[in-house]
Amino acid sequence: MARPRLVGITVMPEYFQSESVNSTLDRLEKLAGVTAVTTSPYVMAPADRRTGFREPPIDAGAGKVRLLDRTLWGKRELWARTAPSFQPNLELYRGLRYQPPAADDLTREQGPLVGKFIRNAQSRGLKVYLQVQAAIPPGYRVQFGRPDPEDCPRLPDGSIPGRRLSANGSLASPHIRDYTLALLRDLCHRYPTVDGLRLDWPEYPPYLLDSIFLDFGEHARRQARRLGFDFDRMRSAAAALYRRLHGGLTDGDLRVCLEAGSPSETGERLLPEAGGLGEWIEFKAGLVESLHAGFRRAMNEAGGERMELRPNAFPPPWNILSGLDYARVSPYSSSLSVKLYTMHWPMMLRFYGDSLQQANPGVSEELLARVLARLFDTGQEPPPTRLQDLRYPTPEEPHPVGAAAQRRKIAQAQLQAGSTPVCSLAHAYGPPADFRNRLQTAREASRHGFWINRYGHLSDEKLRIVGEVARPV
Repeated sequence: MARPRLVGITVMPEYFQSESVNSTLDRLEKLAGVTAVTTSPYVMAPADRRTGFREPPIDAGAGKVRLLDRTLWGKRELWARTAPSFQPNLELYRGLRYQPPAADDLTREQGPLVGKFIRNAQSRGLKVYLQVQAAIPPGYRVQFGRPDPEDCPRLPDGSIPGRRLSANGSLASPHIRDYTLALLRDLCHRYPTVDGLRLDWPEYPPYLLDSIFLDFGEHARRQARRLGFDFDRMRSAAAALYRRLHGGLTDGDLRVCLEAGSPSETGERLLPEAGGLGEWIEFKAGLVESLHAGFRRAMNEAGGERMELRPNAFPPPWNILSGLDYARVSPYSSSLSVKLYTMHWPMMLRFYGDSLQQANPGVSEELLARVLARLFDTGQEPPPTRLQDLRYPTPEEPHPVGAAAQRRKIAQAQLQAGSTPVCSLAHAYGPPADFRNRLQTAREASRHGFWINRYGHLSDEKLRIVGEVARPV
């Protein structure tokens, strides 16, 4: 087997702030044999619980078991604050609802390290990318930033979900879109030598059951009219399915779901009379496609024609619910990175299962667990028979997913993406032996190479595993 075309690792700035730029790059090259790195345009400093956010992310409480493998300023868990790594060009944001955070003393003291990391990595022959959030102003990092209520995605009844893992704004909001496009232009000007931009969550992240039933706010209504969709018909269908799942679900329904081929087919089987469900899925895909078209256009207009656009994407079948149709975003993308964040899969199924069981206390828990694992094809062995079998693994536990299921997801994504390369995007969280198995699966799944998220979960032992898995055999 030849060496993968791409061996990439996401290295957030706090690590080369803590370990130094050249020490970090030396370790990545000598131990892991990387060919590409991704970082982000911010810098970090320790803070307290009142003013900071937790690192690593707590994932709506389910990830509170998660600790860093690499200590950060001597700690495996800490609270931190951030600042932009550069002075934003405020002219690009003039008149916009959302404004970038101001450069401060942390920017002036530590911000130049991001430019140094880019230069030194490229001088070693590595490709370098910048990653930002697609719909969470200010966009530099996933844990902070929150849109105004007017720009939040809405449920069919017009309300904002009470609990969300992601803070994504409505993809239909012109305010959210305009800010992100200004940010991409700013980055193209400030860091013109980077090889490309990676956009995270350029979709509706379907972590919780309510997160699937978006987006029905006024921004979405106006976009539906512009794109030629019947907004009221879609909303009525989504509301009917929401009601069915929140109080009208039976064991007979669950048996029907076991025979369905996908979550969208499940909805059609449960409510065959509710026309508009398919149109709603198409509408979300249209919003996501137009978002990507805007990304590419903004980069080109800012002189970034040669830069690659590499969106991160949920795997099948979650991408159907998130709105990211691989075929529709491929024309604007240099490559797609499909997430194999396998510690999240049981967490998401548990979130869905808890909501459904609470709303439908009479249904069989065993049937419900089987349906969720079947519909989302997680390949867990043995198959779950209780909701408590679905949970976020601890740092010492293997991820309860199957290798064949991971390969199927990448193969399906590549089939739909056509000639646009699909890379596996694995996560470093978990014990070394399990990480090796999952990384080997990620390598085998894509002929275009793989990314690994989070240097902070890559001990030196795991970095050596990366080098061994990437080595030609």
